[in-house]
Amino acid sequence: MRSIPFKFKTKMAACATSFAAVAAVVASAGPANAAEYKVTENCDVPWITCSYGDLWLFYNSKEIAVQDGYIKSAFTRFYGNVYDHWGTSQYQGSSLTTYRYVFGNGGNGNGAYMKNNSASVQNCARDDNYRVYFNSGYGGTSQYFAKNGPYGDCNITNLISALKNNNASSHFA
Repeated sequence: MRSIPFKFKTKMAACATSFAAVAAVVASAGPANAAEYKVTENCDVPWITCSYGDLWLFYNSKEIAVQDGYIKSAFTRFYGNVYDHWGTSQYQGSSLTTYRYVFGNGGNGNGAYMKNNSASVQNCARDDNYRVYFNSGYGGTSQYFAKNGPYGDCNITNLISALKNNNASSHFA
């Protein structure tokens, strides 16, 4: 049996020790930083510019959402197109920042995630019609909501049965 020279054994031990030290540093390094926030409208997301549209999605059906002229249901407001009602994410450097859309403003459903939880909609946009879709990315069954009336009335409408609690995106129509 041949013996390994002492000098070679020392170099191997030094390499193994260096590798172990690097592995320990890599193993102790945490994942990239991530932050998650809950917002009740997409204009609260820093990278979204809002200048038009005004679509309200309510947690309850219209019979419960508005009673005697008062809003009793939590709601979310969107301006412009919303690709996914679950929320939106963006890397800012090495940190992932995510904003989740939730119902807010008090009432039934306050704080609940709004994707696949809406029962009624009102379009308060002066100039824009909307569609609400079954799937994220503006796909599947949809329902059309006309812009508000000539007197600024924002009529609340129940989502059709295929979309009630199955809403995933909204887009200008």
